[in-house]
Amino acid sequence: MLPVQLIRKKRDGGALDEDELRWFIRSVTDGTIPDYQVAAMLMAIFFKGLDAQELATWADAMTRSGDVIDLSRIKRAKVDKHSTGGVGDKISIPLAPAVAACGVAVPMVSGRGLGHTGGTLDKLESIPGFRVDLPVEKFAELVDTLGVCLIGQTARIAPADKRLYALRDVTATVESLPLIASSIMSKKLAEGIDALVIDCKVGRGAFMKTIDRARELCALMRTIGMRAGKRVTCVLTDMEAPIGRTIGNALEIRESIEVLRGGGPTDTRELTHVLGAEMLVLGGAAKDEAEGRARIEKVLGDGSALEVFRKLVEAQGGDPRVCDSPGSVLPKPKHREELSLRTGRVTSIDSEMLGIAALLLGAGRRTKEDAIDPAAGLVIDAYLGELIEPGAAPQIMLHHSLTPEDGRVREARAMIEAAFVIESADKAPSVRSSRILEVIR
Repeated sequence: MLPVQLIRKKRDGGALDEDELRWFIRSVTDGTIPDYQVAAMLMAIFFKGLDAQELATWADAMTRSGDVIDLSRIKRAKVDKHSTGGVGDKISIPLAPAVAACGVAVPMVSGRGLGHTGGTLDKLESIPGFRVDLPVEKFAELVDTLGVCLIGQTARIAPADKRLYALRDVTATVESLPLIASSIMSKKLAEGIDALVIDCKVGRGAFMKTIDRARELCALMRTIGMRAGKRVTCVLTDMEAPIGRTIGNALEIRESIEVLRGGGPTDTRELTHVLGAEMLVLGGAAKDEAEGRARIEKVLGDGSALEVFRKLVEAQGGDPRVCDSPGSVLPKPKHREELSLRTGRVTSIDSEMLGIAALLLGAGRRTKEDAIDPAAGLVIDAYLGELIEPGAAPQIMLHHSLTPEDGRVREARAMIEAAFVIESADKAPSVRSSRILEVIR
């Protein structure tokens, strides 16, 4: 086959057959197609899309471009969760051990943060010694013995996705929904799972800005999953404000441990309960969402989930004392600075702006090569609908290790102040009672 013929066919709106699609992905993986022709195909797909059959074949070819982990020896149902990314999104950390404590195995291959959103791997690595680069064989062993393991994408898992994603990032084709769906699902299907719950964020702080676009993405991911014989549930969740009260890696580990102890912020707990319940239903460990939620709440309240997390941390090389005394184990910033907002009612929070402010302080990375300060971030004591009264304690605490003269601190403070819309104290609060917008089963 000639790449140019396939590019022309897709450019003109034609459908590529199975042999053509599999050949193209094989050639992407082994590098025989040059970047400029791969980029041309990505742009053709951006404008012309992929039909349901093309999408399923494209995603399956990406999945099989590397190893598909064999977890068939594990008797428990194997269910994972994927989030499309949000500011303060630490849900995987309390969720995975909670679901495992309920008897469903969670083989989780997670990602790193880039831009204003944080990554589960970066959060876990703020625990001294914690390793996310385990070999696949060790990953399978821990999923079997503990019911859970959290690692990063290895060179053996969906290698075609790595090359395609790198090119999408520099060719303005990241926003293509078929390419987003196949990128997510190829990595998840390579984990050897039976089912998957997608947490699709919606709002200003999310990649999906509108609920209609989120529904469209979820439909594509469910199509891929169903054609691969996997059950997929999508939970659309509100991302108009940061999740929880912390942004930053070590800070979010502390909040996650609060949830594992049965506490933590209301929204962080709610997302853990709801997503966990859907995972238990898919895994056959609960007959419906209500029973699943009750089981998740129980293991978080009685210490069972925390005990699984303790074993997980130790098995992956981390210091298990973090479960009992996180403040004595997790890295500390050199500086803690207070910031007070003006008085009035908080009516809007730009979570993307807060995520960028945390990045400036060292909590995130602009490029994949940037180093992260695991102690950097924000603690937020001002939320949607809340009233800031005269003389109140400072609402934001900045954690960082930058020098006083570093302009990034000044820039971050300005962004934080601009992120909050504060109106008259008399204005009636308009706040959603739940982060859950819709569940698609």
